[in-house]
Amino acid sequence: MNYLDLFAGAGGLSEGFLRAGFSPIAHVEMDKHAAESLKTRAAFRYFEGNRDMEIYRKYQKSYGQSKETRELAKENMLKYLPIELMDSIINITIKEETLVSIFEKIDNQMKLKKQKELDMIIGGPPCQAYSLIGRSRDNIGKKDDPRNYLYLMYARFLKKYRPKAFVFENVPGIYTANKGAIFEDIQLYFRNEGYKVKTYNLNASMFNVPQNRKRVIIIGFREDFDSIELDSDFKSKYKYSVIDILDDLPKLQAGESHIGFEYETDVSKLLKNLKIRNEDDILTHHEARTHNSRDLKIYRNAVEMWNNDKRRIKYNDLPENLITHKNKSSFLDRFKVVAGDLNFSHTIMAHISKDGHHYIHPDSLQNRSLTVREAARLQSFPDDYFFEGPRTANYIQIGNAVPPLMAEGIARWLKKAFSCR
Repeated sequence: MNYLDLFAGAGGLSEGFLRAGFSPIAHVEMDKHAAESLKTRAAFRYFEGNRDMEIYRKYQKSYGQSKETRELAKENMLKYLPIELMDSIINITIKEETLVSIFEKIDNQMKLKKQKELDMIIGGPPCQAYSLIGRSRDNIGKKDDPRNYLYLMYARFLKKYRPKAFVFENVPGIYTANKGAIFEDIQLYFRNEGYKVKTYNLNASMFNVPQNRKRVIIIGFREDFDSIELDSDFKSKYKYSVIDILDDLPKLQAGESHIGFEYETDVSKLLKNLKIRNEDDILTHHEARTHNSRDLKIYRNAVEMWNNDKRRIKYNDLPENLITHKNKSSFLDRFKVVAGDLNFSHTIMAHISKDGHHYIHPDSLQNRSLTVREAARLQSFPDDYFFEGPRTANYIQIGNAVPPLMAEGIARWLKKAFSCR
């Protein structure tokens, strides 16, 4: 079955569908860095399929080198790829004014791939407008945010292509956005386009993702197909703690970068099972932020409080000489440790791009926030996934993504559902 990925981000949702055997028609994504990451991942899949990974590995090894060296390495990689493969990554903002152009590009991709109809649409509009945290920091509760209404654009693609089914992913805050009116409207629009819809409250941890990440998944079947209930009996198959996901990575202090592409230890059976690391992987994106001395002292306090007392530090718990903010009545959990001894971390969000205070590494000897690679692992991205753009853009792409393992679980269920028809 084929699919179209809307609001694709860096490709977490698509990665799961690819693993399950679905074939992409196109990806549509507005952010230029995320779109570049999609192109690089498409290159990985192309070389993997042709059993010629040396070109991709050579590009990976340009990580950490000068901008000119990386650009030259990428140019060298891309010249081996079919132009239509790169053209299938559509870097355009989805809005009324661009729909005709996007439709034309998708139609062209379908012709090139000799596909007469679209089987599946997947994706979810940017979730910041529906986020409870985002609304709590906005005095109008994101009421006038145009991103609230991107589901209308999603519905336009349903109307145009009439896929057999769709998957719409978002945050739980979508239920209460605009006092619940938006969620009711979403369901109404999808039904009006001829789809039977069902909503599921899922957690990424149910799919072996080492993260507590609650998500709303709306699945729709076209009215001429029987609707099938999503299997709600998803359960993590493996027992592990968060530190098991991170422990093979080289130890870093704040401000340090890992020189070279080697790991601390051989690949574990767990990491293989979770599809995070393979024998022949090389390590990239393992570079620690620089933190000032005050923050490092706070980090150490936070880790020690968790490790010794299993208690999260509150801002008011800090020694007076470390308290610099006047606000002592709200956002008291602004410093948070990724607990290494739990089965999963707290939710990785795009806010990790800001300062890292909410994502402190559990090892007090390293005393820093998570690297891009560590955050990617907690989202279940494999180590051969290469994120484009500056480090801040990498964090945003990861924080906004659907975990590939979660996406794969949903995709395999859908594949099974259609095979039973």
